[in-house]
Amino acid sequence: MGTLGIDVGGSGVKGAIVDTATGELLSERVRIETPKPATPKKIAGVVKELVTELDYTGPVGCSFPTVVVDGQARTAGNIDQSWRGTAVDELFREATGQPFTVNNDADVAGIAEMGLGAGRGLTGTVIMVTIGTGLGSGFFRNGELVPNIELGRMPGKDGEPIEFYSGDKARKDADLGWKEWGDRFNYFLQRVSRVCAPDHFILGGGASKKFEKFSGQLDIEAEIHVAEFLNNAGIVGAAITADQ
Repeated sequence: MGTLGIDVGGSGVKGAIVDTATGELLSERVRIETPKPATPKKIAGVVKELVTELDYTGPVGCSFPTVVVDGQARTAGNIDQSWRGTAVDELFREATGQPFTVNNDADVAGIAEMGLGAGRGLTGTVIMVTIGTGLGSGFFRNGELVPNIELGRMPGKDGEPIEFYSGDKARKDADLGWKEWGDRFNYFLQRVSRVCAPDHFILGGGASKKFEKFSGQLDIEAEIHVAEFLNNAGIVGAAITADQ
């Protein structure tokens, strides 16, 4: 049957039923625009719509764009500030009638890649970077996840979170070409390299599909890998966490 994975993002809520042994999507990938404002009530309504459209019953894994501790959002990230302190797992369970496992978005994307994708066999420090509305980061040390490491929230050149300068939303807002934006993203990777000294980066999220357009701008010592699941890594990883 497979397990439903849902990826809540700043621009879209995506989901599919996943074979958690292989990462294969067993259903169509459904995407619904993230409502504005992205309040708990509105997002819960979208999640319910997605579960209904896929005609799914059973445990659901959810990739969520905040620090998540025991199913509760501790920050707001790139969604509405009203999420702080919200028990996301309980909210979605009440909306759908299905049990939910909720974790940080980049953490679950990294779980998918480390277990079934580009991170298989990698040792040392591996950092998964999801390039979307902001910059998510999943931190792994010798295969073990260190959860909720939000490197995109480090201060950038102007003191604001660095993802406001180097994320994909910043590229779109400033109407930057891929090479020009690549210089900004390289600045982010260099800052992370200075702080964390990673051995490997795995790049996922929507912009990872365009890697060849900005790869020439990247100048770091760590080895760079493109996520095998690309923008579906969050869906796959979320489903895996629901099965654990």
